[in-house]
Amino acid sequence: MKKLWWKIVCVILLMYTVTAGMLLPVPRLDILNETIRNLYYHVPMWFTMIFLFAGAFGYSILYLRSKDLKHDHYAVQLTQTGIFFSILGMLTGMEWAKYTWGEMWSNDPKQLGTALCMLIYFAYNILRSGIKDDEKRAQVSAVYNVFAFAMMIPLIFIIPRMVDSLHPGNGGNPAFKKYDLDSNMRMVFYPAVAGWVMLGAWIASLKIRLALVEHKRENAVLFSFDKK
Repeated sequence: MKKLWWKIVCVILLMYTVTAGMLLPVPRLDILNETIRNLYYHVPMWFTMIFLFAGAFGYSILYLRSKDLKHDHYAVQLTQTGIFFSILGMLTGMEWAKYTWGEMWSNDPKQLGTALCMLIYFAYNILRSGIKDDEKRAQVSAVYNVFAFAMMIPLIFIIPRMVDSLHPGNGGNPAFKKYDLDSNMRMVFYPAVAGWVMLGAWIASLKIRLALVEHKRENAVLFSFDKK
């Protein structure tokens, strides 16, 4: 029961996000109109992605210090789940951009930075697939993961703020909280962030458990083969 409570909270928060997000009134702003409700989905996807990539970064460092393959499994599954949420964030953002900016892709600095970040992490999986030795694969991908996370920070948080951007909070464009994140939206937005982050952690935990079970099974098979 101790391990179940946060999953129950996650389901409740996401159900609340969907229901209250549709029913509670939102600010009536030009161009945005009802599409502003996408704030409950698009932005939390990025928060979840960053949370997962940060976890993968931490476990990659732990692996480099301990050489424990368990930490490598954690880093891999957190990274792959983060990639999944990055795709969701990009798709929800492109759909939102279609209605607010007139087109799904406008070469906005934040779009470009995020796309580069996604390509860097896509390459992580390609890199791992090209190395057969477990320890060498874990070591190389851990180093790569550290640099990938270090590159994500300027691509998403620093460079877009230094140039003109259509995104709120970048390039002089005021952030949502400054002009339209009213009390009704806060009542949904913050639980939405918590719910989606918890969902990302839940998915990653399931993938980690499966990876560890598979790893133990493979080792058991190799051990029995060696005995023969």
